[in-house]
Amino acid sequence: MIFKFLNKDKKKTDTNVESINTACLLIHAAKIDENYTSEEREIIKKTVMKLYPDLDNLDNIISKAEQKENDSNHIQEFTRDVKSLSMENKIIILETLWKIILSDGKSDIYENNLMRRLAGLLYLDDKIVGEIKVKVLNNK
Repeated sequence: MIFKFLNKDKKKTDTNVESINTACLLIHAAKIDENYTSEEREIIKKTVMKLYPDLDNLDNIISKAEQKENDSNHIQEFTRDVKSLSMENKIIILETLWKIILSDGKSDIYENNLMRRLAGLLYLDDKIVGEIKVKVLNNK
């Protein structure tokens, strides 16, 4: 009985770590153009809630993710959890990344470079990344 209880707490902690790292990745994309807006923050919150509906305190998760992203020098630690997600969830994240990047109506070379790097780190085909970009552009 105690072991089930301990496993439950471990699972919750793992979900929090995974959700924080996912949010960090999205925040990193939002900050890459040096203009992290409240609109981008709301997009990130909606996506994290969609991917992790059992979170207790979303604002706390986002705040921790903002601090962690601010203190980090590389994105590999954020992609570690994301690359183990299902393809469906990776596509949700890619759509969100493009929504964030294109929220100001354009994507610059740094944002495009980030998406190419993420495609490799998440083991995604460039074609899929491009198709999702076109989808997001068409839905604007």
